[in-house]
Amino acid sequence: MRSMITGYTRLVGLLGYPIKHSKSPRMHNLSFGQLGVDAVYLTFDVEQSNLEEAIKAMRTLNVLGFNVTMPNKQAVIPLLDELSEEARLIGAVNTVSNVNGVLKGYNTDGIGFVRNLNEHNIDYKSVKVVVGGAGGAGSAVAIQMALCDTPEMVIFDGNLEAAERLAKNINDNIKNCKATARLMNEADLVEELKTAGLYVDATPLGMAPLEDKAVISSPDQLPKNIVVTDLTYVPLKTKLLQMAEERGCKIVTGIGMMYHQGAEAERIWVDKEMPMDYIKENL
Repeated sequence: MRSMITGYTRLVGLLGYPIKHSKSPRMHNLSFGQLGVDAVYLTFDVEQSNLEEAIKAMRTLNVLGFNVTMPNKQAVIPLLDELSEEARLIGAVNTVSNVNGVLKGYNTDGIGFVRNLNEHNIDYKSVKVVVGGAGGAGSAVAIQMALCDTPEMVIFDGNLEAAERLAKNINDNIKNCKATARLMNEADLVEELKTAGLYVDATPLGMAPLEDKAVISSPDQLPKNIVVTDLTYVPLKTKLLQMAEERGCKIVTGIGMMYHQGAEAERIWVDKEMPMDYIKENL
């Protein structure tokens, strides 16, 4: 385990605002210590107004890499040299590598979600998946599941145009997945869930200050054989997951996605596997 910073220690950072609440520094620094990686992870208050200067600083300081969070996930794209396929399709970046001065953007949110499903042995390759929410997180998850061979997807959002844009993006660029868009309303959502194997909630319902809200109003609106997931991890069990559990559905909380997206970022930066059991125990 690394015991001190040396003259060779590399910097990894998180650029966003507000940022001080982030769990990423503890997660990555714990991992670097266990792996023997000579690097430190720090947060930096960076808004869109000073993002360009921050990226120039990252280049100048020759950082190992960095994460990007709100409000900078889209704004950072023109400032980078390359994009991965999923980042290009999603239109947002949360992880950047620096290899010999070349900054390449990735989006590890979606792959973090998929790996969390794999960890819980959830089928997403032979069932219809319903996604609630076509914002940044919902888009990342939907596109990554389509890239990972989900055959059919129905995307709900309170803004029908947002859902239609996401569905068109998938249909135009990922031929193995058929996506359709629907305006979010409870009756239509419940009807689609009857023939789905997995529901993914990427809406703000369930997180502060909407802890008492959910996309459905009662547990009996859920089929008992559907798997219900929620991207929110504070609280760990949202109102939706509580109702799904009461109904007898298998549930998957959002905390695993947080771990796995961080693990994928580390894989990009240092080509090593995050010690997941140790991180879960100590974070």
